Amino acid sequence: MTTLPPSLSPSHSQTTCASLLQELQIIWDEIGESDGERDKMLLELEQECLDIYRRKVEMTRKFKADLHHSLALSQSEIAQLVSALGEHSFSFLREKGTLKQQMSSVRPVLEDLRSKKEQRVKDFTETQSQIARICAEIAGNGQSIMSSDPQVNEHDLTVKKLGELKSHLQELQNEKIIRLQKVNNHINMIHELSVVMSFDFLKTVSGIHSSLIDLANGQSKSISNDTLAKLTGMVHSLQQEKQTRLQKLQCLGSTLIELWDLLDSPADERKRFEHVTSLISSSIDEVSRQGCLGLDIIEQVEVEVERLNVLKASKMKELVFKRQNELEEIYKGVHMDVNSDAARQILISLIESDNVDMSNLLSSMDDQIAKAKQEALSRRDILDKVEKWKHASEEEKWLDDYEKDENRYSAGRGVHKNLKRAEKARILVSKLPCKLIIILISFVE
Repeated sequence: MTTLPPSLSPSHSQTTCASLLQELQIIWDEIGESDGERDKMLLELEQECLDIYRRKVEMTRKFKADLHHSLALSQSEIAQLVSALGEHSFSFLREKGTLKQQMSSVRPVLEDLRSKKEQRVKDFTETQSQIARICAEIAGNGQSIMSSDPQVNEHDLTVKKLGELKSHLQELQNEKIIRLQKVNNHINMIHELSVVMSFDFLKTVSGIHSSLIDLANGQSKSISNDTLAKLTGMVHSLQQEKQTRLQKLQCLGSTLIELWDLLDSPADERKRFEHVTSLISSSIDEVSRQGCLGLDIIEQVEVEVERLNVLKASKMKELVFKRQNELEEIYKGVHMDVNSDAARQILISLIESDNVDMSNLLSSMDDQIAKAKQEALSRRDILDKVEKWKHASEEEKWLDDYEKDENRYSAGRGVHKNLKRAEKARILVSKLPCKLIIILISFVE
């Protein structure tokens, strides 16, 4: 039992009260208070003392009830925290003793659990914030999420739940890395295409999303579905454009070579467009030289082709008749009949009518020349035999004239050699079939 201090012990209180009453009596005597007044004052004094004690008792009783309530609340909070944190291995037994002793034992446990809860809520908030931020970046509304904090369910703060959230966060972070790699790859590809085709890289990429170029204010590159779709579409469109430009330049380059060959253009003139003709056999992946597919290059080649076409038109008549002369020389060389005047008149009519493609006409004449050369080659053996037959015939005629000459025996030296050669020619002619001789005679004619 607690010992009261000396000033509050009964004996001390009685002594104090008695001395105070004695002093009060003296004062009353000096004042001259009546006995009735004195009894009334003593009764009031006694009542006041009782009221003070009663209030003290009520306050102490209330304090006790508050301690019981606080203890109950603390124990309930401990149970809730243990459940929310998933501290299933945690056990707490309330100590026996006074209420204050019990509160003293509960308080540190409660503070420790509150501290754990605060840290756990912080971990949840940070993890959920990162999840929400990445989800917002993927969805394309990354700025709006910055103004709101995630709502943490404080009834489920278990390590298991936090682990699930962190696992989900890791998946999202990996997804973000993959998306960022795709974005960078697309940007690099667009840059490579911009170098080859000479278009404004910054304008093209910033038109998709400003963050892809402007990284100010700590803003990261957009990795949203919309941005990826636009980048993919842009790369596909630019690759198609690259293919189209390459095909156009390859066609123009081939046309250049045809025109050069047709017009016998000098080497220095051809060299100015080597960067174009070198693309004729290139695949789309092999074309990477800076500006080689620029619109200015295409325009330059188109102007050159147009210039050569004008030049070709002015020289085409000359080239056509040059081909005709060549064709006539081939026919003449193999004794083939050809109506040159009629052929030239037909060519003049075709040229002046403007209804014929001169390139096709020259190509057709080249085919005729090739065919004539092939036919002339096949007739060469017959021509050789004709020449031998003509020579043998001349030798035989000489022999006939010689035999008819009455003075042949008085001829000079060397005549016997001619005679021997003529006799051999007669033998050769006599061996030829009659039909062959007729064919040779008709061929010569």
